[in-house]
Amino acid sequence: MKAIFDAVSQNCSRIVTESYSTSFALATRMLDASIRNDVYNIYGFVRFADEIVDTFHAYDKTTLFNNFEKDMEKALEAKISLNPILNAFQHTYHKYDIPHHLVASFMKSMRMDLVKTVYKTEEEYKEYIYGSADVVGLMCLRVFVKGDTEKYGELKDAAMALGSAFQKVNFLRDLKEDFEDLNRTYFPNTNLMELDEASKKRIVDEIESDFALGYSGIVKLPNEAKFGVYTAYKYYSKLLQKLKNTPPLEIRNTRIRVPNYQKFGLLAKSYVNYKLQLV
Repeated sequence: MKAIFDAVSQNCSRIVTESYSTSFALATRMLDASIRNDVYNIYGFVRFADEIVDTFHAYDKTTLFNNFEKDMEKALEAKISLNPILNAFQHTYHKYDIPHHLVASFMKSMRMDLVKTVYKTEEEYKEYIYGSADVVGLMCLRVFVKGDTEKYGELKDAAMALGSAFQKVNFLRDLKEDFEDLNRTYFPNTNLMELDEASKKRIVDEIESDFALGYSGIVKLPNEAKFGVYTAYKYYSKLLQKLKNTPPLEIRNTRIRVPNYQKFGLLAKSYVNYKLQLV
């Protein structure tokens, strides 16, 4: 009956993905069925860790996070967990031989969010981005290339850049929420209360550079992964374009979104480009 438990665990990861991020869930559904569940499993794990540090304000977040980390390590060692999210993640972790240092770096960045609210230097900022985003891209890349070490090495830099781009877009979109609700500012040397066009342009230029490198890797992905990753890329590119065209004051005061009808339009265009081999 272990197979039933594993199936239930993976269904839990899918439900977490669909509940927390309609955009990521939509892109994940565009992946080949052979790798789709494994990406759900990675997302479920990183989402639960992120939820602890971001939203459980009425509880002892440090204790919750410490317990989650201990349970995660036990799951990786024992290859089973009664926490269905961790059970699903350990399955993918072992299936694709995901390096442990990627998981450790992710947990380190999440732990930073328990105590750190301002990133004053480029070094601090880059360390956080690496752990919170780049390594997630690398975990997914292990799945996309199905453990092919040579292909993984070839696409590693592009996967990290794409992860960075997605995270930085989220930071720019969530300025108001991060600052007002969590008292956090991620962009170094930027006064978010006085965000102007010049400061915004620096951030946007940095993200566009990451996107350019990320796209160079998308076109080299295996077919099982290419359409799904390209769909996510198009969505975040659209979101960045909207942020680019939005006055800084509005970014500080509202959360910019891509409406559902535009998301489905992007999906249709992405599919056409993919089928015409324009990607």
